[in-house]
Amino acid sequence: MRILGIDPGSRVLGYAVVECDGARRLRYLECGVLEADARAPIERRLGDIARALAEIIDELRPDTAAAEEVFSAINVRSALALGQARGAVLAVCGRAELRVWGYAPAVVKQAVTGRGRAPKGQVARMVQVLLGLKREPRAGAADALAVAIAHAHIRKDLATDRRRA
Repeated sequence: MRILGIDPGSRVLGYAVVECDGARRLRYLECGVLEADARAPIERRLGDIARALAEIIDELRPDTAAAEEVFSAINVRSALALGQARGAVLAVCGRAELRVWGYAPAVVKQAVTGRGRAPKGQVARMVQVLLGLKREPRAGAADALAVAIAHAHIRKDLATDRRRA
C-alpha cells in the first residue's frame, strides 16, 4: 500500500510517499516540498501546486492519501488560504481517484511521537528515526511524512483504501 502524505499550504506544500506492508512496516519512497511564488495571486499559486502534485501522483502512483486538516488559526486570512490549499489538494486527489483521509495536527503528532503537542523538531526527528533516514527532512516534507506514518498507524483497514481494485 502506497500512502501519499500531504501538508497543505498555499505557498509551500509538503508531500511524501511511503509504502506500508501487511505487517505495517514502513518504507520511505520520496518526500519534498512544492513551492509557489509568494508574490503570485492565490489562484496562480494553487494552480502551480496542483499541477505539480498531479505529476507526483502520476509518477509515484499512491493507493490512498492522507492530508493534515486545517487547524483553527488566529489569523482568518491564513486559515482561509490553508482551506483553499486543502481544497486544491482534494480536487487533485479526486481526479486521480484517491481517497483522502484527514487528520488534525494533534492526532498526527500523537501517532508519531506519543505527544499531541510535540514541537515540530521532535516530529521531524521521530520521522527520521521511524523511517531510518540519514537526516531530518525539510519542515514541510517532515510534516507530510508524519501524516503518512500516522495514517499507516491509525487505519486498521488499509487494504480498503486501495484505488482501482
